[in-house]
Amino acid sequence: MDPLDETELCFPHLPNSSCRIVIQSYSASLLTYVLLSSISLLTVTLNLLVIISISHFKQLHTPTNVLLLSLAVSDFFIGILMLFQIMLIDGCWFLGDLMCTVYRVLDNIITSASIGNMVLISIDRYLAICFPLHYPSKVTEKRVKFIVCVCWTCSVLSNSLLLKDNLENPGKYNSCYGDCVLVIDYIAGRVDLFLSFIGPVTVIIALYMRVFVEAVSQARAMRSHIASDTSQGPVTAKKSEMKAARTLGVVIVIFLICLCPYFCVTLTGQDTLLSTSSSAFVICLFYFNSCLNPVIYAFFYSWFRKSNKLIVTLKIMQPDSCESNKLIVTLKIMQPDSCEASAHTVLT
Repeated sequence: MDPLDETELCFPHLPNSSCRIVIQSYSASLLTYVLLSSISLLTVTLNLLVIISISHFKQLHTPTNVLLLSLAVSDFFIGILMLFQIMLIDGCWFLGDLMCTVYRVLDNIITSASIGNMVLISIDRYLAICFPLHYPSKVTEKRVKFIVCVCWTCSVLSNSLLLKDNLENPGKYNSCYGDCVLVIDYIAGRVDLFLSFIGPVTVIIALYMRVFVEAVSQARAMRSHIASDTSQGPVTAKKSEMKAARTLGVVIVIFLICLCPYFCVTLTGQDTLLSTSSSAFVICLFYFNSCLNPVIYAFFYSWFRKSNKLIVTLKIMQPDSCESNKLIVTLKIMQPDSCEASAHTVLT
């Protein structure tokens, strides 16, 4: 074997069993590294800010924010796990079979938990808007914490069962040294596809469509009521109605855009290693959803901006800062009488 061939091996000292490095152009390789690294850094930073904000300030300890906190924790770890995905860009894994299995299993568990948290958030908003009178008594912080624990437990157990063979025999399906492959059988793969994508997408779309219909209905009712008193009423109500529609539309569309390409590859039964430049876009899009979650659910909220200011200026280091009255929560869903608010007001 000539020297040129040796440089293309992950482990040159194992010429007969080493995997080959994926050869790609310098510009494509650099772009992939920069893109994944940037997404990873942004994902970790944004979700860490959400975690600190909700955990530190007692004003933010609400049932809805417990769900946002759980989502931020799962997305935070996804951002960290992206660093391992960056190692696979050139097709080589240097940390051994055991670490490969641990990484792949943790990636599946945390991703499933993140999607599960999104489902819980959609259920929370559905109950808050469609059943406002029962929401405060039924959805308590203690119950939400219990449900979040159940969500994480189910994610751990389901993925452990689906990937049992990989856990018992690390590296069993690797074709060469430097490979990092996770393989599940056909039935388990379809079960995982349903639990991780088809089921959650169906639930989220169904619930948000119901919420949207309720929001539009209440917005129109209020518009008719205000129209009898002032000519300016219809314009204001129409803006609220459209804003509610845009909010729900962004949530659904971004979720589908980010996850559909990845799970479509899974559905076709192709190898989901996704370590080549041609599939880098799919991986970036899949992980980018974890970066967008804090933006969608928290960054547009005034409490997030105000808490970030206190965090960046290190005012949270002051005594009793967790009870600071400088964090004025303006979100309607956090007010004591939010259960009596109209649906379009809650969404805006």
